[in-house]
Amino acid sequence: MSTKTKSASGVEKVFQLLKDHQVKVVDLKFTDLLGQWQHFSVTTSEFSEEIFEDGIGFDGSSIRGFQKIHESDMLLFPDPNSAFLDPFTAVPTLSLTCDIADPITHESYTRDPRHVAKKAEAYLKTTGIADTAYFGPEPEFFILDNVRFDQSHHFGYYYLDSEEGFWNSGANGSRNLGHKPRLKEGYFPASPIDSLQDIRTDMVLTLESVGIPVEVHHHEVATAGQTEIDMRRDTLTKMADNYLVYKYITKNVAKKHGKTVTFMPKPIFGDNGSGMHVHQSLWKGGKPLFAGNGYAGLSEIAMYYIGGLLKHAPALCAFTNPTTNSYKRLVPGFEAPVNLAYSQRNRSASVRIPMYSNNPKSKRIEFRCPDPTCNPYIGFAALLMAGLDGIINKIDPGKPLDKDIYDMSPEQLRDVPSTPGSLSEALKALEKDHEFLLRGDVFTEDLIETWIEYKITKEVQPMQLRPHPYEFMLYYDA
Repeated sequence: MSTKTKSASGVEKVFQLLKDHQVKVVDLKFTDLLGQWQHFSVTTSEFSEEIFEDGIGFDGSSIRGFQKIHESDMLLFPDPNSAFLDPFTAVPTLSLTCDIADPITHESYTRDPRHVAKKAEAYLKTTGIADTAYFGPEPEFFILDNVRFDQSHHFGYYYLDSEEGFWNSGANGSRNLGHKPRLKEGYFPASPIDSLQDIRTDMVLTLESVGIPVEVHHHEVATAGQTEIDMRRDTLTKMADNYLVYKYITKNVAKKHGKTVTFMPKPIFGDNGSGMHVHQSLWKGGKPLFAGNGYAGLSEIAMYYIGGLLKHAPALCAFTNPTTNSYKRLVPGFEAPVNLAYSQRNRSASVRIPMYSNNPKSKRIEFRCPDPTCNPYIGFAALLMAGLDGIINKIDPGKPLDKDIYDMSPEQLRDVPSTPGSLSEALKALEKDHEFLLRGDVFTEDLIETWIEYKITKEVQPMQLRPHPYEFMLYYDA
């Protein structure tokens, strides 16, 4: 697939923005394999229309999960429709998200996560099932006041703090006004317990200033500043684009306020972790396909889509829950949705059917396993491919589980499958179950193999080699 599909009107709008806002710098952003933004900048005097046609070079061997040193040259092609004025730079700066291509053939790079998302949307259309997939993630994160961490041969520690942390109720040494959210009691209390209203509002208004609509923001369950800001749903690739902007803005607004943001799924022991429930729906010809007369008002297509998600969930977790820390949130017996079942309204099931509205346009399913460390391009694409596999193969999701799963006995849960217990298990599941991802050349064997190898050698094995502080509590006097 060639990257040369830039509309003239889009390019013209970019140069009009440069002129209207007296932009001095153009920032070119792209995403590494793991889902983190990378960037470099050029002055407007060096930025020309030819870049949209010919691309601009960079070293792919220095980017995680990309090229080896002997094949390092790569090209970026800016997407003119991604332009926004950076709200944080001192000098007027225009941001452009880029696609990645081979410098010889100009063909799209198969390990470019954005390319994977685009291919997933293209494959959806070829199936004839639908022409549009909408995604609505609900990322949670912590707004902290201080964080320190280090690891060496003879020590390892982390320390984080928040003025809101319940452990600061007895702090002495600076003025203490109380009003700390207790463990698991941070959901929806008004100020002064919720001390982050103004910061969240600043994040929301900044998001809206760059064209990302926001539906709601609020304090989340955990103490120490857990937060949720929900964007309005959008198409797969556009939503993934928006999520990278979302991370950039929330982190930089926090920095402006002298605070720091983490999207780690489980930074605090003993309290709720941060998930990213992902709402999904399919549409065709402007009509919703998930509304019907079946269970919870769902259509047959929606039920098969759920079947695909549940069948492939262990493999999906390798992308949607891609860190070793992810599985400190996905632990049986707590509030995280580890049980692979579906239900209406019930938040203890891994697939929930929201029942807020009877409007067919609102009918959707919510996959509750993912967390905010997910690379959205790859994660959303994998979810769509699993759902489509369910529809194509008419995978029956079984009976709903309309009970509080956390009140069920081990005997009652014996036949309910669960998510993997570790990143290593999830990667093994992906290794065994990924044929559904290869349809339409959306994912390639090379990308999947690279992902598995990187995660094992750079994350799983290094964690296995290092002693944990709590092991000293358990075993030092053995």
